[in-house]
Amino acid sequence: MRARAFWTTGPGTGELRTEELPVPGEADVEVAALFSGVSRGTEALVLRGGVPAGERTAMRAPFQAGEFPFPVKYGYLSVGTVTAAGARAREVLGRTVFCLHPHQDRYVVPAAAVVPVPADVPPGRAVLAGMLETAVNGVWDARLGPGDRVTVVGAGLLGLLVAAVAARICGTDVEAVDPEPSRAGPAAALGVAVVAPAEARGDRDAVLHTSGSAAGLAQGLELLGDEGVLTELSWYGDRRVEVALGERFHSGRLTLRASQVGRVPPSRAPRWDPRRRLALALHLLREDAFDALVSGESAFADLPRVLPSVLRPGGDALLHRVRYPS
Repeated sequence: MRARAFWTTGPGTGELRTEELPVPGEADVEVAALFSGVSRGTEALVLRGGVPAGERTAMRAPFQAGEFPFPVKYGYLSVGTVTAAGARAREVLGRTVFCLHPHQDRYVVPAAAVVPVPADVPPGRAVLAGMLETAVNGVWDARLGPGDRVTVVGAGLLGLLVAAVAARICGTDVEAVDPEPSRAGPAAALGVAVVAPAEARGDRDAVLHTSGSAAGLAQGLELLGDEGVLTELSWYGDRRVEVALGERFHSGRLTLRASQVGRVPPSRAPRWDPRRRLALALHLLREDAFDALVSGESAFADLPRVLPSVLRPGGDALLHRVRYPS
């Protein structure tokens, strides 16, 4: 059996390559992809070759092939149907599953690497699960609680997912900040208000930063009340960012905390593993409101042409969905 996969081959360029699939082992499954999703922030860094040399091991996707910077097969938002299963994986045969796999039309992976999609979550929406898992982890890292005044700086895909999760905590006052007016519609569908940077309210208990910009990080610190915590979810790759640690950073006793989905927060690690966290994200996607985050769709065959446009600097895509032949 042969498969086709998207490979990034140089700065801003990619191609579809054919590869032979292995025969599934006793604990393996073969998946025929239905949809995959483009993770704009990380995949834009990969496309331009911006993964720092010192982080290339940490940044490997679970089923990545090749090495950074190029050529590399990268991605982690795939939904498909299990079309074959080994003797010890029969329970998922025929099921729709989510997998942290690159853009590829068919693939063989261990059965433990796929998580069944709930029957009431459409496959096209389920591609959001990997990003929603990141948002859940960020909210855990931020240690939000009922009644907190929360600001999310950056209303791209991750920022809107973070805001949606935070808004579903009892009594929270959640505001998203973004200069792009088009974010208001998807945010409203999720029950979140988006304001321009000049209109953002201050004295916040917690700020979660997702804009990937130095200006957004600086504003996030400015919006915190005394003893407030900013949780940083942006990943800057090989770019250096200046942080304003003067002004009231010390007098306000502010905290800047990193969040990264590769680790479950220590307070939850004894009970939660990544699989349980991903299953939670899929459960949350039962809400139809999340469909508002899909901003475009194209065929897998067109990905080498479409992806550079979707990931261009200054682009306004939220989730771009890739559709595979049935």
